[in-house]
Amino acid sequence: MSILALAACSGTSSPSASTGSDGKASIDLWTHNGGNDTELAVDQKIVDDFNASQKQYTVKLTSFPQASYNDAVVAAATAKKLPCVVDIDAPNVPNWAWAGYLAPLDLPKGTFDDQLPSTMGTIGDKVYSYGHYDVALAMYARKSVLDAAGIRIPTIDTPWTESEFAGALAKLKAAGQYPYALDLGTAGAGEWIPYAYSPFLQSFGGDLINRDDYKSADGVLNGDKAIAWAKWMQGLVKDGYMAAKSGADSTADFVNGKSAILYSGSWASATVAKAFGDDAVVIPPPDFGDGPKIGGGSWQWGMTTGCSSPAAASAYLEFAHQTKYFVDFSTTLGLIPATAAAAAELPNYSAGGKDEIFLQMAKKYALVRPVTPAYPYISSVFQKATQDILSGGDAKTILDKAAKDIDTDIKQNGDYAF
Repeated sequence: MSILALAACSGTSSPSASTGSDGKASIDLWTHNGGNDTELAVDQKIVDDFNASQKQYTVKLTSFPQASYNDAVVAAATAKKLPCVVDIDAPNVPNWAWAGYLAPLDLPKGTFDDQLPSTMGTIGDKVYSYGHYDVALAMYARKSVLDAAGIRIPTIDTPWTESEFAGALAKLKAAGQYPYALDLGTAGAGEWIPYAYSPFLQSFGGDLINRDDYKSADGVLNGDKAIAWAKWMQGLVKDGYMAAKSGADSTADFVNGKSAILYSGSWASATVAKAFGDDAVVIPPPDFGDGPKIGGGSWQWGMTTGCSSPAAASAYLEFAHQTKYFVDFSTTLGLIPATAAAAAELPNYSAGGKDEIFLQMAKKYALVRPVTPAYPYISSVFQKATQDILSGGDAKTILDKAAKDIDTDIKQNGDYAF
C-alpha cells in the first residue's frame, strides 16, 4: 500500500506511550532498518544511551525491513496504533504531516542552526523531522581516461556545460575503449528515477511541479525546457552513449570497464576508490543551463501526533541530535554528516578530505524533492513518464499526460491543503 493510502486513512492515532512497572513512561520507536545491521546498530546504540542517561523515560526500538516498513505504518495508522517516534523517507514527510500523523518538532531554539537544509523536513516555518545524514549524486570517471581523450576534469565551481558534456561523450565514444561512454543507472526503478533524473530536468529549467504554490505541474513538467530534457535523455540512447536499460549493478559495470562515466551516489565512492585508487575522480553533474542540481533528503526522524508522551519523544529526539551520533552514522555508513559540527570532526569531510566534495555538492547543488503531500503521486507519474521516454515515446505527449494526471490528482485532493 502506498503512502497515499496512509493519507486516506481517517482519524488520528491512539496513545503510543505507556507506564511500565518501573514508573517510566515507555514509548515505541520504529525504524526501516530491519536487515540493515550496520545502521540498525547505531539506532540501537542511541536508544540504549538515552535509556541509560535518565530515569524518566524508556524507548523501545522495533525494526522492519525497508520493503515492508511503509505497510507496517499504514496498518498501524488504520488501527490507530502508531508509535511515538518514526523514521520517514524525506520526500514523504509532507504527505504524512498533511495526513495528520506527524507533529511539528518542539526542540530547543538553535537545534538546527548548522544543519544541512536537505536533512530537515521543513514545511512552511515548521520542522517536522530531521536526519543524521544525507547522500549526494555524482559522476565518477578515471583521470587517465579523460586525459587521454583530451577532456577537461570539471570542478564544483566550473562544471561541464551541456555542450562540453556532449563533446566529452562524443570523444569517449570515438575512443572505442568502452561499450558505453555513460551509465546513468537506467535499470533502476522506484524512487531512484525521480531522485536521479529530476535533477537533470531541473538543471534544464523544468521541474516536477510549480513550486510557487504546488498546485500545478502544467508548464514546468511539460514546457519547452522539460521537453528539451526528455529529448536529451532519449538522445543519449539514440546516439549510443548509454543503454536504455543498464546492467543491474552500474557501479560494478563501471569498475569492470563497461562504461567510461558512472552516474551514482556518494555510496559508490569507496568501491570506485578501491578499484582505481588515485586514478578515480569524482565529477559534479553538468550544468544544463539552470545550474547543476542533485537530489537532497534521506531518512529522517519525526514524532507522531498520537504520542501520549510528547515530552518523552521530544527528549529522545533532542538527545539523538548530539554531534557524536551524527559522527557515528557518517563513520559507520560513509554518508554525509548532516551538521557542520559533525563534519568538523570527520577528516574525510573536512577541508581537503577525500569526501569533502560530496558535502560541498550537498550544500551547493541539493534540491529537495517537491515539498507537497502530492509527492508520492508525482513520483509514481514521473517514474512511468521517464521509462516511456527512455523507451522512445513522444516526449511532448508523455509529459503532457504526466502534467495532466498530476494536476487532476491535486484538484481531487483539494490542493492538498493543510
